[in-house]
Amino acid sequence: MRVEQLGTGEPSVAVVGGIHGDEPCGPHAVDAILDDPPAVDQPVKFVVANEEAIERGVRYVDEDLNRAFPGDPDAETHEGRLAARLDAELGGCRTLALHSTQSYERMFALVDLVGAFERQVCPRLSIDAVVETHEQNEGRIFSSVPSAIEVECGYQRSEQAAANAVTVTEQFLAATDVLTEPPMREPQEVPVFHLGKPIPKRKADAYEVFATNFEEVTVGEAFAAMDGESLVADESFHPVLLSPEGYSDIFGYMATLSGKLP
Repeated sequence: MRVEQLGTGEPSVAVVGGIHGDEPCGPHAVDAILDDPPAVDQPVKFVVANEEAIERGVRYVDEDLNRAFPGDPDAETHEGRLAARLDAELGGCRTLALHSTQSYERMFALVDLVGAFERQVCPRLSIDAVVETHEQNEGRIFSSVPSAIEVECGYQRSEQAAANAVTVTEQFLAATDVLTEPPMREPQEVPVFHLGKPIPKRKADAYEVFATNFEEVTVGEAFAAMDGESLVADESFHPVLLSPEGYSDIFGYMATLSGKLP
């Protein structure tokens, strides 16, 4: 784990990339900011988390780091021990965690629940949606860092995700009053979704997805298929992280539209 800092004093703001070793957009954004550091009014720390997984080009070494929080210094797994170190490093910080996905080309945010911090920051980010993950948070970073915002920056390993990660990091630092000369961005209205149950995916030779993330699927609508057999909605929902290949055992998640920010 690599930790660097801009500004003097004890930071209360942090940016972390590389929680998953196969998502290079986060480390790219950290390096881009540090290579051309902006003037800051308060200190901020930058963390590149799972360096071993990054070096191997894999998602994780022993277990998914974003399912291992709060971790244990004596854990048998690399990620279990690393989660404990991150817990200590990020505790008390308002944190941006940078990710990428196989399901969506633009940016959206995931939070525990929308509170004052999320209402302050999320409308100032270039995101399409905010997703509350409170019921699906076991082992996630929110277990250690309640004031955390995860941003999915675009398609995994894409140049656009790398560029988006830099942009959203600058916007986050502006929204948390870190930057001396913040980029100008007026708050934007952002829909809020509450994450519900996963959509199971059985073993098959071919998977298809017909629905679009964040757009409503209505009762009776076919939204995916396995070996040509359609899955039809028996209740209306908004898909989140819906993808034919993103997860081995689920297509993604059902969600409900719960409101808007700001």
